[in-house]
Amino acid sequence: MKIGLFQYNPEWENKIKNQEKIIDIFNEQFIKCDLICFPEMTLTGFSMKPERTAEESSEQTTRFFCELANKYDVNIIYGYAQRKNKSYYNTLVVVSNEGKIIETYDKIHLFSFAKEDKIFTPGEKAKTAEICGEKIGLSICYDLRFPELYRIYALEKIKIIVNIANWPDSRIEYWKHLLKARAIENQTYVIGVNRIGKDSANAYSGFSSVYNPIGDKILEVENSEGIFYFEPDFEELEKIRKTFPFLNDIKIISLKK
Repeated sequence: MKIGLFQYNPEWENKIKNQEKIIDIFNEQFIKCDLICFPEMTLTGFSMKPERTAEESSEQTTRFFCELANKYDVNIIYGYAQRKNKSYYNTLVVVSNEGKIIETYDKIHLFSFAKEDKIFTPGEKAKTAEICGEKIGLSICYDLRFPELYRIYALEKIKIIVNIANWPDSRIEYWKHLLKARAIENQTYVIGVNRIGKDSANAYSGFSSVYNPIGDKILEVENSEGIFYFEPDFEELEKIRKTFPFLNDIKIISLKK
């Protein structure tokens, strides 16, 4: 399986310009692969104005990524602000290489520091999507600070977990450490896809990264725009899990009173 991490500098809340930029980068840099992962709220940046940016699942953003996936014969993970049932959700979407929606995941842990929890509705379920015969665990940005979600994926022995983000440079060291920790504690590949540039509140340095099941950094990209590729070694992952099979010893406990 070959996977691409798409890191770029989106123009604030400008979906048309960002579609054009994505197409330009695809035309210049796309190499045939199985999956391309984009950052959180891909076409708008991390906007807290869903009355301007949010869409239903059949609208512009979904059509754009479904057409892109079909044209380039590649599975895609992207994010957007979704409007459904009169509520707003920070949503991740998985699209097949045929341009069909495979799965959606609504961000469970909303970033109260930025009042995201006052504007968006939290998701309620962990979600996986199957690509090339492998289940992929799904998460968004602030979810990364909450290992309980990732433990659910570990219990399923999932081999790849993706986190799409708009993680600011002021806290980028936490991003690096948390990606590594989630990989080590769950013996899995962890992919973090972040943006670069600036929005109305923050600067972003990217550091889209991949960590392997023992926490080795195998890809890291700072401040560069483009598509960056890697191939997970599932044989090595299985060897690691057989050599040190601590996932078999997981116990989910609660505090007794």
